[in-house]
Amino acid sequence: MSSFAELGLSAPLLEALRDVGYETPSPIQVEAIPPLLEGRDVIGQAQTGTGKTAAFGLPMLEYVDPAEREVQGLVLTPTRELCIQVTQAIRAYGQRKGTDVVAVFGGAPIRSQQAQLRAGGQIVVGTVGRVRDLINRRSLMLSGCRFLVLDEADEMLDLGFFEDVEKIIAQTPGSRQTALFSATVPPEVRSLADRYLLDPVTIRIKTATLTIDTVEQFSLEAKAADKLAALVRVLEAERPEQALVFVRTKIRCDQLFRTLRDRGMNVRALHGDMSQGSRDGVMISFKDGRVPILVATDVASRGLDISGITHVINFDVPTSPDVYVHRIGRTGRVGRSGRAITFVEPRQRGELEAIERHANTSIAPWTEGAHVDPAPVQGRPRRHSKPRERERGRAGDGATALTKLIIGGGRSAGHEPADLVGAITRAAGLDGEDVHNVRVLERFAFVEVPASEADRVVSKVSGADVRGSPLRLERARR
Repeated sequence: MSSFAELGLSAPLLEALRDVGYETPSPIQVEAIPPLLEGRDVIGQAQTGTGKTAAFGLPMLEYVDPAEREVQGLVLTPTRELCIQVTQAIRAYGQRKGTDVVAVFGGAPIRSQQAQLRAGGQIVVGTVGRVRDLINRRSLMLSGCRFLVLDEADEMLDLGFFEDVEKIIAQTPGSRQTALFSATVPPEVRSLADRYLLDPVTIRIKTATLTIDTVEQFSLEAKAADKLAALVRVLEAERPEQALVFVRTKIRCDQLFRTLRDRGMNVRALHGDMSQGSRDGVMISFKDGRVPILVATDVASRGLDISGITHVINFDVPTSPDVYVHRIGRTGRVGRSGRAITFVEPRQRGELEAIERHANTSIAPWTEGAHVDPAPVQGRPRRHSKPRERERGRAGDGATALTKLIIGGGRSAGHEPADLVGAITRAAGLDGEDVHNVRVLERFAFVEVPASEADRVVSKVSGADVRGSPLRLERARR
């Protein structure tokens, strides 16, 4: 599929998509929208950041009648952050149709949400707890709900919401259409789907297309007592624009935050025991770029979809390969490259090998290189020279130093290697033989050019039109 129009969407939705700048559907949208428009139930296994909100939001908007005041669609989310994110997206998609979307979540006055529901709202997006509360108060009636979405079902399971989810489902008509989206599908999620979905279409979007090709992955072995010094060393050497540091527990999150803060770093913490107001403040500061380092637990970071994250650091080894893939998928987004570094204690080598095996990836050892003093750092961060550009060929054989560039677009934008080589040679005045190792992926492409010409190529070629879309170039991060 090359356009949203080919998926069968109506003119108002196509116009709304043009308004928000969407041109080409993502893989999950291509696979999920047609069966949902046909009225089929769907199980979609896809990570955050793949475009799944549009995948279920657009078909839901096709069903909804703005002239009817009753609730016709319900989206259940595990966290407030994801609830707000989904609400904003569906409102944007439904603006041309005049659809009213109401968000209901904990941590905000319930009376104002009750008033919004009384005023109307064809689609409700809500957290499980608040939806259940509103149903109990008879402020939310679901007898006319024809479309139900369970978003991030595995996180609802982890948070212990499944009992409430089933009680909410019981309030909806048996004739409803149901879509379940989840990054992973453990047995409990599969069992829930078997009970409440009718002959569903199952869609799996491979995680490799989301993360592996756009994220450089490394591991660093360190004893438990040495991990803090190792983290400081990594932050000094990498100098991330924005880093997301994952830990397993809330206690560890607070401890690591305080330690880094006491060392003079601009850092914040995010975990489930914080008040909602505190979590909102942290999220806004990190999204705005005012905080470069965020220490977070997995559950608290759900809904944190920020294109500017350059580094993901797994201070604690993820509990499963799926969690690993989900974590590192927070970087390397929207035409950018990213780096993921996982700390491994000696006793955890087997866990790292299992991640490599099941995630079908290779994780190289992290080294600081010659430009960094390998001794542990205890004091103030030191400045280091930038890593040298890597060179092709053997030393002394006249090989040219090359720099890798990343280009937004890829196969989804109709780009071919010849298109990219042609654009670079025309705009930057290079010879075609100066452009090496062109690799076109689904949503990105990589090329290598002489290091001495890299900045000029980025400047001259960025904005060049290829097959109707402007190119976006940047240096691939080491």
